[in-house]
Amino acid sequence: MRQVLRNARVLTGSKIERGLAVVIADGIIEAVTADGEIPGGIDLADGILLPGFVDIQVNGGGGALFGEQPSAEAIGVIARAHRRTGTTGFLPTIISADFERIARAIAAVDEAIGSGMPGVLGIHIEGPFLSPERKGIHDASRFRILDEDAFRLLTSARRGRTLVTLAPEETTPAMIARLKGAGIIVSAGHTNASYVETRAALDHGVTGFTHLFNAMSQMQGREPGAVGAALEDTASWCGVIVDGYHVDPVMLRLALRLKGPERIMLVSDAMPSVGSDTKSFMLDGHRIVAENGVCVARDGTLAGSDLDMASAVRNAVKLLGQDLAQAANMASLNPAAFLGLSGSIGSIAPGKRADLVLMTDGFDVMQTWIAGRASDA
Repeated sequence: MRQVLRNARVLTGSKIERGLAVVIADGIIEAVTADGEIPGGIDLADGILLPGFVDIQVNGGGGALFGEQPSAEAIGVIARAHRRTGTTGFLPTIISADFERIARAIAAVDEAIGSGMPGVLGIHIEGPFLSPERKGIHDASRFRILDEDAFRLLTSARRGRTLVTLAPEETTPAMIARLKGAGIIVSAGHTNASYVETRAALDHGVTGFTHLFNAMSQMQGREPGAVGAALEDTASWCGVIVDGYHVDPVMLRLALRLKGPERIMLVSDAMPSVGSDTKSFMLDGHRIVAENGVCVARDGTLAGSDLDMASAVRNAVKLLGQDLAQAANMASLNPAAFLGLSGSIGSIAPGKRADLVLMTDGFDVMQTWIAGRASDA
């Protein structure tokens, strides 16, 4: 099957160019060329064509919460909800849970990928190997030592990528190295680690930081903490929740100066309220309410977000001063590279899978494509 998407402003590398056509053959981008060179096709009316967004932290959407409903059916509900806001690839995310539930979540993702469900790239297991001092909304009674049983569980997925968020001080550098050697992507988060502990974790295989600034030891004059280690390190990636609530935009702008936008990833940390009219839900026995764009428990603790990726891109432009091309890459190319998938997704170039999102100048999503298959927003 061959199709042409024409008359669009297309993100190519680091700039958005007018009057281009994207040629797709069997779900793969065959060419990006001048619009007038190829007749016919689908007229995109000068819309903005971006790489589909890649979200590495999606707890829920469309009323479904993956951690409470670890099933392929729930993943399908979440995928459809987020696709409407431009996400064409994501990691269903389960927060700290017992091993039986985590095993069910891994099996559900395996089933979803095995059945060909569009957009599912793997799983994000956030905990339960975390710091009680930085637990956030996680239930500390479920926290565990990362022992041999845990290692076998974390490395048991048969399909897709596995991302694990852990607190470096709650395990050992040797275990982090073993996880990396087994193909696991290791991110530091919900951590009270010192700079020295975080630096050792980076040296042994940690490549990312989960929701930078949130639920981690902060940067101080005589102790840089996990935040200082993250901002100093040039090779690792930092996920950020740009909703105006989780982190003050001033801090995120400073992080961009120190880290560089090429190592910053937009994430949603989305909860079931995203893509749903229902703005309250239960999480580990807590009633969570989404109000004014933020998800909070009764005691005021942040519990994920009410953010979608199109809004994250919009906020990166409006709150962080990024141009649209850079903001879009923070939502697509960067997370794809973090997952080791930039050879196949994350940008609009020949040979890449045709995962695309069409947006208006007002950042509204009009349509998405996954492997060249369109779905109206």
